Amino acid sequence: MTKLLIRNARIVNEGRIIEGDVLVEDGFIAQIKSGLSDTTVNQVIEANGRYLIPGVIDDQVHFREPGLTHKATIHSESRAAIAGGVTSFMEMPNTVPNALTQELLAQKYAIAAETSLANYSFFMGASNNNLDEVLRTDTRTVCGIKVFMGSSTGNMLVDNEDVLNKLFQQSPMLIATHCEDEATIRLNAEYYKTEYGEHATAGLHPLIRNEEACFKSSSLAVQLARQHNTRLHILHISTAEELALFSNQVPLTEKRITAEVCVHHLWFDSSDYAALDNQIKCNPAIKAPHHKQALFEALLDDRLDIIATDHAPHTWLEKQQPYWQAPSGLPLVQHPLLMMLDFVKQGKISLETVVRKMCHAPADCFQINRRGYIREGNWADLVLIDTNKPTHVSKENILYKCGWSPLEGHSFGASVAHTIVSGEIKYNDGQFVADKPGERLLFNR
Repeated sequence: MTKLLIRNARIVNEGRIIEGDVLVEDGFIAQIKSGLSDTTVNQVIEANGRYLIPGVIDDQVHFREPGLTHKATIHSESRAAIAGGVTSFMEMPNTVPNALTQELLAQKYAIAAETSLANYSFFMGASNNNLDEVLRTDTRTVCGIKVFMGSSTGNMLVDNEDVLNKLFQQSPMLIATHCEDEATIRLNAEYYKTEYGEHATAGLHPLIRNEEACFKSSSLAVQLARQHNTRLHILHISTAEELALFSNQVPLTEKRITAEVCVHHLWFDSSDYAALDNQIKCNPAIKAPHHKQALFEALLDDRLDIIATDHAPHTWLEKQQPYWQAPSGLPLVQHPLLMMLDFVKQGKISLETVVRKMCHAPADCFQINRRGYIREGNWADLVLIDTNKPTHVSKENILYKCGWSPLEGHSFGASVAHTIVSGEIKYNDGQFVADKPGERLLFNR
């Protein structure tokens, strides 16, 4: 039996901070109390008063495998995730080929079972012509159905009204949507191409992929969900206008419609395009400063339920292309926890709320089995953080396969000291100490 004892930690869990010890046995949390002593433990971590939190669960990442492995792999990006305290991820289906059949979805799970350092799940992709495949999805072993109601890679734009209605009516599980109205974006793009031609820069991105495009699509998704009582989760909300679509009147576990905000929409705004240009070109776009403020307020009052990354790496050369050719997306999965801890240090959010939004809420929203909380009987997904040791982002410590980050040069006020995945110490003070794959996430549905 493998036993791990974490001593003298400040445990952040379920809205409070307590001092105590955590005993882990064979991957699971066995005891939580002060003064634990066990002569049979194999490993001891002296927390020395540092904060111990549940592992972060990122419900939206793009790890690019299969088919786009020049940008990233499941192994490389899960490794970066572990270094940042992200112990579980849910990955999107717009790989190559798109995960539009159960067989292609199974292939991604097989890759992760061999190479992912973090715990994993993969969304089943929807298109205009694969409804039968979608309805075969196993609710117990797959996190959800992904519907692109806006631009997507490959054959994944779902714009057929009849198909959308059937998806929302018949889906056996949570539908996660990317909401941007394609017709609005195309009209805007045509206008700005005429105005700017090849001189366009990323500063136009929030004007092309504007508030109208987001609200029109999000409101349609909400309308369909209400009509069919669908379990809907809208990804990466980016505008103040969309916040009126969401409620904070019932607990998360009772909501049928939930929403997510991504760290880059809380961190950056349109003033950052001048310095970062295509580095922060993403869909939906990073927009004017007042949207960032509104998103933060909605996060705090529970209209927005989850914090995620939408980690979407591209090579540096791809990002250096002219605006119209440069792909959208930015790499973030190594630093979301540190980004939010900087907000804690600034007094904008409490540590307890960060844990609720990044650890508890994804587990509740997706009904993940025995994860997201520091509880006896749960899997031991744990992160020890040091709020007194800074982290400076540089080329030397960026772990993404693409090798860059829009956060380069920033010094965070905290660091990740240890990351424990399903009871296994994977990361210890800047070093990876185990290559054992993570576990497949299971769901209580």
